[in-house]
Amino acid sequence: MLLELSEASKIYQQRTGRKQNDIVALENLNLAIAEKPATITAIAGESGSGKTTLANLVLGFIKPTSGRIIYQGQDLETASTKQLKDYRRQVQAIFQDPFGVYNPFYRIQHVFNLVIKNFELGNGKEHASDLVESALNMVGLQGQDILRKYPHQLSGGQRQRIMMARAYLIQPKLIVADEPVSMVDASLRASILDLMLRLKEENGISFLYITHDLSTAYQIGDQIYILYQGSVAEKGLATKVIERPQHPYVKLLIDSVPVPDPSIKWKNEIELPAEEEMRNSETKGCRFYPRCTVRVDQCLSAQPELINVDSDHKVACFEIEK
Repeated sequence: MLLELSEASKIYQQRTGRKQNDIVALENLNLAIAEKPATITAIAGESGSGKTTLANLVLGFIKPTSGRIIYQGQDLETASTKQLKDYRRQVQAIFQDPFGVYNPFYRIQHVFNLVIKNFELGNGKEHASDLVESALNMVGLQGQDILRKYPHQLSGGQRQRIMMARAYLIQPKLIVADEPVSMVDASLRASILDLMLRLKEENGISFLYITHDLSTAYQIGDQIYILYQGSVAEKGLATKVIERPQHPYVKLLIDSVPVPDPSIKWKNEIELPAEEEMRNSETKGCRFYPRCTVRVDQCLSAQPELINVDSDHKVACFEIEK
């Protein structure tokens, strides 16, 4: 396996006056990404479901409260300094905000100079320059003209492509793409998603694709994990999960996707409790219980385990077990 998360949990502590609350961002999450062939694993869910926390765990920005993160058989908790540096080289990131990731006082050339210096790329200045030009060409940008510009002189789509070129320059095995098209014009989204597919197919780079957009997850994802309040509600092949959803939450998500057909009307609005009411609930049961339309008493007893619905398709719901 390229990357495994085993029973990974992340709990944040929130203090209100003298009272301290534990906010569960991720709970006992298991995830596996094979080394070959390269794949795009989509992580989907609404805001607050734990998607970005998962991305931060994989990138090493935060540590899990419990559980393990294993890269090519090595537990990162016990990895040496050299192994961690190698991990940071092989696992790169593309962030959501193409406007906030750049230092406005430096030209784009500086972004690549830092990468070349930190990861000791290229045999001399000329070779390093060729590597940068090759990376820019890969993402559809012209070298010297772009490198001389400041971030504010580039469009959002160009900035996001620079981030992809930066990641590609290092030749990673995995790129964590956190909502890479959510702040880009609709006209540019398809080209960026197509670029991700090319990097996967032509260069063998896998992606952990964080998104709230099920349509793009369906378009480019091989596997999909749908999170709800830190737990996996449903997972499997993207085509199976999205075409034949089983979990009540996943069905609601898919029903919420607009259809470009005026003859199809929206369903009646769903009454939902306040988010705080759900997050602070002391129940040990299913996290979706307050919203669920098919809930039963058993749902209050424990969080349901993932069970097989089909090959490469699992769901966490007691109703499916019946």
